[in-house]
Amino acid sequence: MKKNNHPTKTNPLNVKELIEKGKKTRKVSQKLEKIIPFILLSITAVSVLTTLGIILTLLTETIHFFNIIPIWDFLTGTVLKPLNKVPEYGVLPLISGTVISSVIAMIVAAPIGLMTAIYLSEYASEKVSLVVKPILEVLAGIPSIVYGFFAFTFVTPLLREFIPGLEAANILSPGIVMGIMIIPMIASLSEDAMSSVPDIMREGALALGSTKLEVTKRVVIPAALSGIIASFVLGISRALGETMIVTIASGSTKNFSFDVTQSMQTMTAYIVEVTSGDAASGSTIYYSLYAVAMILFIFTLLMNVIARYVSRKFREEY
Repeated sequence: MKKNNHPTKTNPLNVKELIEKGKKTRKVSQKLEKIIPFILLSITAVSVLTTLGIILTLLTETIHFFNIIPIWDFLTGTVLKPLNKVPEYGVLPLISGTVISSVIAMIVAAPIGLMTAIYLSEYASEKVSLVVKPILEVLAGIPSIVYGFFAFTFVTPLLREFIPGLEAANILSPGIVMGIMIIPMIASLSEDAMSSVPDIMREGALALGSTKLEVTKRVVIPAALSGIIASFVLGISRALGETMIVTIASGSTKNFSFDVTQSMQTMTAYIVEVTSGDAASGSTIYYSLYAVAMILFIFTLLMNVIARYVSRKFREEY
């Protein structure tokens, strides 16, 4: 048989056209490289400018309020009655309600969240993790107003069976429910911190005869301490800024007290009350909500600064 040795017909490559095409593509890429940093800077500036705008608004209105009410009277006053004939503006009742509810929330959330993280990181099998983690995510996704009605209609009546003196509106019930709400945050962040500890550290401790519990307590938790503490601080920040749960379940009584069975009002609940009430724009009570919001902003800022400091101070690099 004769072989076909005819040459295959091909279109000759135009080197000049390829060079010109490459130059055009390079010019477009260079232009994009110059434009992209400005686009990214503009996007980044949105969040920065938004924060500056919030701070500027709070400062302006807060300064106006302190021109009417002395700052010392506001920060040290134990009576808050803005609707009286002789209004009194003392922020301590709101601060005490906010701090007490946050402390109750952390008493509930910190141990449960940490134990959950330890179980998921050190003990749970992959199949169990696939079931438990989605359940935690569901808890994190429930709207806070649902938690508020849960606290008011279920938790409070349940607690009154064991605490007869508990008022219908109290600070204990919303504090407990807030703790339940922030469990997923603490559990997730702590579990991530513990999972990042290298397995070689666990294996080394086990090889020396340590039990699983000893490895967890003496190796994993100390190594992940920065992440765990940061999760606690962020949990406190979340509790400080919670609005709907305390608005629904804790009432609007402005008590300066440490009795958790009484009705108290938090700073966020006061802001909701003022904005949803009949406070006229430009009135003293209207400006008072900005002063309260500024204090809340400072509290939250301090919590975030502490979280960053702790993360850097105790961070372990492997």
